Amino acid sequence: MRHDLKVYEIGSSDLNYGLIEQILKSGTVLKLSETARQKIQHCREYLDKKTDENTVPIYGVTTGFGSLCDKHISKDELSTLQENLVKSHSCSVGVPVSPEIVKLMLLLKAHALSMGFSGVQVCTVERILDMYNKNVLPVVNDRGSLGASGDLAPLANLFLPLIGEGEVWYKGERKPARQVLDIMGWKPIKLQSKEGLALLNGTQYMSANGIKALIDGWHMVNCFDLFGAMSLEAFDGRIEPFWDCIQQVRPHKGQIETGKVFRALLKGSEIIAQPKEHVQDPYSFRCIPQVHGAIKDAMLHVTDVLHVEINSVTDNPTVYPDQDLVVSGGNFHGEPLALAFDYMGVALHELGNISERRVAQLIDGQRGLPEFLVAHPGLNSGFMIPQYAAASMVSQNKMYAWPASCDSIVSSNGQEDLVSMGANAATKLHKIIDNLKIIAAIELMNAAQGIDFRRPLKSSPYIEKVMAAYREAVPFVREDVVMADYIRKTLDFLENFDVELEVAED
Repeated sequence: MRHDLKVYEIGSSDLNYGLIEQILKSGTVLKLSETARQKIQHCREYLDKKTDENTVPIYGVTTGFGSLCDKHISKDELSTLQENLVKSHSCSVGVPVSPEIVKLMLLLKAHALSMGFSGVQVCTVERILDMYNKNVLPVVNDRGSLGASGDLAPLANLFLPLIGEGEVWYKGERKPARQVLDIMGWKPIKLQSKEGLALLNGTQYMSANGIKALIDGWHMVNCFDLFGAMSLEAFDGRIEPFWDCIQQVRPHKGQIETGKVFRALLKGSEIIAQPKEHVQDPYSFRCIPQVHGAIKDAMLHVTDVLHVEINSVTDNPTVYPDQDLVVSGGNFHGEPLALAFDYMGVALHELGNISERRVAQLIDGQRGLPEFLVAHPGLNSGFMIPQYAAASMVSQNKMYAWPASCDSIVSSNGQEDLVSMGANAATKLHKIIDNLKIIAAIELMNAAQGIDFRRPLKSSPYIEKVMAAYREAVPFVREDVVMADYIRKTLDFLENFDVELEVAED
């Protein structure tokens, strides 16, 4: 059981998407754990000593960046170097990302810095947490990252306000950062050696988008399980393909789970229990365990990848104070995320693909249902065109499912000669999910309409509960109505609808 968190100490535990969702929804205050504070301070003191004593160039600390890595920077210019980096790299363009994404970026970056391998000041991390807690949210736009040295452009815009530059959202208004810093009584942070690079290197933009997509994506998976079960009822489908014996001889984890979910959803249904004249259902019904199950397996893989990523150090160079090492590597490269997000996009698109096929089957005039799920078809077109809309969005999602990671464009004068495009892979997931929400709404409309044509037979207690709640928002369609209004009402219903799938053992 989940409990509302009042305070979460950054650096006290690993993050996972469930904990992050809880933090966001409960209005949890973030603070730096004492252990994290000590690690950060220890690393900072080491780097200061290293910079003072070392005559050998250290990338990003005493040198320029990217292809300028052979340009030596004097000690009295190290702070200016870091501030210049943040200013020059603040090139995110497009439209502002949501406050939720910005808060996720702040949370994830603070967590990464708390591990004590980045060489930042304690006050820098504390200011990041202050911005999160006080809802002083930097204006970050949605395009501009190659996923190469991490998310340079959006992270630069995220941290401009630390130095009194850029813009922030404050109390619903877009304001100059300097003005809001004055309101809050915050002095700009004077960045020390490597700090700008530590802030800008990293995968927190693509990770934040991935976490948001993961939360929304799992919700969609649950929705389509429920609406798929309702469509099966409307279609007078068979339960046998969902029996456990079928799943156990092909024991993919997601497939087994899907069979279990559907058996639980349909338990006690008069419709599913009635004798069937047909011996088989079309694939979009009969193969739900295999398709939805494979999608769940893909989502589990992406979940695992993201959990590793958000609990990792992804800036460069990496500072190891106890080993007396400053190592330049490539942990900022977004390839693990890019491939995982592309996989997730393909998987999520398939949810809509199979859903639209179920919708098409329901309006086809089969199994005792009227054509287009309305009395007097011909005079009424009923649910004809919602299927068109679903098909359009399925097609669009196929475009969005094309892997962003297939592309690479050389940057930084050839130094960054293979980039991941992980940010593009992450952000297009939101477009896929936005379409899925509408496709889900259309399947719910069709499934509910079909179930009502099965009366007086009842579905399972849980589905009947869903039906009753839905019919309070959207009525049975007796004759042609403005369907766009009903789609909108269904979307409004889903906005406040939680799928509670309690799966008991058979």
